Amino acid sequence: MAAAAKAATAAAAAAAALWSEVNRCGQNGDFARALKSVNKILQISKDDVTALHCKVVCLIQNGSFKEALSVINTHSKVLSSDVIAFEKAYCEYRLNRIENALKTIQSASQQTDKLKELYGQVLYRLERYDDCLVAYRDLIRNSQDEYEEERKTNLSAVVAAQSTWERVMPEDLGLRETTYELCYNSACALIGQGKLNEAMKKLRKAEELCRQSLSEDTDVTEEDIEAELAIIHGQMAYIMQLQGRTEDALQLYNQIIKLKPTDVGLLAVIANNIITINKDQNVFDSKKKVKLTNAEGVEHKLSKKQLQAIEFNKALLAMYTNQADQCRKLSASLQSQSPEHLLPVLIQAAQLCREKQHAKAIGLLQDFAEQHPANAAEIKLTMAQLKIAQGSVTKACMILRSIEELQHKPGMVSALVTMYSHEEDIDSAIEVFTQAIQWYQQFQPESPVHLSLIREAANFKLKHGRKKEAISDLEELWKQNPKDVHTLAQLISAYSLVDPEKAKVLSKHLPSSDTMSLKVDVDALENSHGATYVRKKAGKLTGDNQQKEQGQGEVKKKKKKKKGKLPKNYDPKVTPDPERWLPMRERSYYRGRKKGKKKDQVGKGTQGSTTAGSSELDASRTASSPPTSPRPGSAAAVSAASNVIPPRHQKPAGAPATKKKQQQKKKKGGKSGW
Repeated sequence: MAAAAKAATAAAAAAAALWSEVNRCGQNGDFARALKSVNKILQISKDDVTALHCKVVCLIQNGSFKEALSVINTHSKVLSSDVIAFEKAYCEYRLNRIENALKTIQSASQQTDKLKELYGQVLYRLERYDDCLVAYRDLIRNSQDEYEEERKTNLSAVVAAQSTWERVMPEDLGLRETTYELCYNSACALIGQGKLNEAMKKLRKAEELCRQSLSEDTDVTEEDIEAELAIIHGQMAYIMQLQGRTEDALQLYNQIIKLKPTDVGLLAVIANNIITINKDQNVFDSKKKVKLTNAEGVEHKLSKKQLQAIEFNKALLAMYTNQADQCRKLSASLQSQSPEHLLPVLIQAAQLCREKQHAKAIGLLQDFAEQHPANAAEIKLTMAQLKIAQGSVTKACMILRSIEELQHKPGMVSALVTMYSHEEDIDSAIEVFTQAIQWYQQFQPESPVHLSLIREAANFKLKHGRKKEAISDLEELWKQNPKDVHTLAQLISAYSLVDPEKAKVLSKHLPSSDTMSLKVDVDALENSHGATYVRKKAGKLTGDNQQKEQGQGEVKKKKKKKKGKLPKNYDPKVTPDPERWLPMRERSYYRGRKKGKKKDQVGKGTQGSTTAGSSELDASRTASSPPTSPRPGSAAAVSAASNVIPPRHQKPAGAPATKKKQQQKKKKGGKSGW
């Protein structure tokens, strides 16, 4: 018994020493060493609740979340949910098991402040923003500690998410934007409302606050500051992209990528935005950027709508790069995830059109419209566009007229009338007008669109010879507004084509010329700059005005004419060639261009034969015959010496009669005969 007591005393002393070591290491933040001491305690007492709890905390502090969760699940009988609820939920949250974390928090019997904080984070990750907003408001109202600023930051992040993803008008929370995080979240909320200029100002303020707060720490380098500012600059580039400043946005996006930030979510968003700027251009750069969107952990950093947008762009990029199978695979996957979403079906239809399968694309859209009537309008508009591309304008009109919620809209009426006019189907065009007018007469009779449609219908009918129908519309317009002189004038004009007597009767309702006076100063109008200019151009001036214009012309100085330059070899004694103004080919003495020096020599044709031009080659005949025409500048000299042989026909003195012998080429090498 004494030995057992001594052993128990020794074990207790050892355990006490180990607990002291654990306490000291925990205060120093040395959790790895504390874990070793806790393991030694568990060797002495394996079911010690406090030791197991400490082990879980040490593992969490060291980032070993899986091991910590394993310890909790292994000792679930000892570690009750009340004791270990926060640690278990936190491990599940960090392991991205968000649904499990929510269940763990909700199953805890006592909701501590730590659990409430974690509950808000879990709700944010689950995108349950309304519940998250309530949770953070409750925390801020009932908590007073050093973490109040962080809670306000999280609250502003929830409001920004609601504005961005749910298009909810954010309420004024009355938060003082003293930190760059609060300023950044406020800017994101403004972007969701479409207030881009205000959002850019907020982001610049956030950038300034961030630089100020980080520059106070001497250990922070400029690279660290730029890395922290990356998310702010990314949002600035996004605003530039929305404003159409794509070049500036692209430059800023690439600067952020060069910094190589550790936030994979930020890199994925920037890469996706660059892909949207590139569209069907610069596809090789887009393929590189796609790799950033596939990084590990991206799915846990972004919202569902962000991930969905990235997948849409991947499918479109596959279509642009002619990867038909990949495009179909991605779009089919997107459609299975969101059956009611419109974009996957449109991408599939676009891919089929690229493959010249227009009928199949229209069938696909038709099936989707029948299954999802809420999106039928957008689908039918796309179908009509495809029909027009195929040249089936009438079928496109039928599809457009089947969209009941749009058939009375002015834009739709205008499009249908234009298309029917193109097909010369005037009756159908008038029917479109009639249906739209009837709709407004039934539901919105006081709408200005109603009267505008009646007027447009009347103009259209007059243009296409439907005078009686146009008169009926104009009478309806005049009845609604008897003081409308413009409508009355149109009505009189229309009646003058059908019933002149009726037109005369109606013309009595026109106001008198005195009441129609516009009080225009005719003299001032005629003397205006524009009128004077038109009058000058219109006709010739007569009378005094003409003399005045002539007088003005005499006052102007006459320009001196420059003397023409004479050629260098000009001889005033020689009569110039009368044909000098004609082109060389049209002159009587033109003989054509001579190619080569031996053109006039005998040798053409078979040996011994004579040609038609042999007489021209006879020197005796040439000497006695006169030249065909005088040469420029020597007409008088040639007429006095007609028997002189021209210099070009004279042979040079001492010219040999025989041809020069061709020199034989020397053979090279002497070995070959080639």
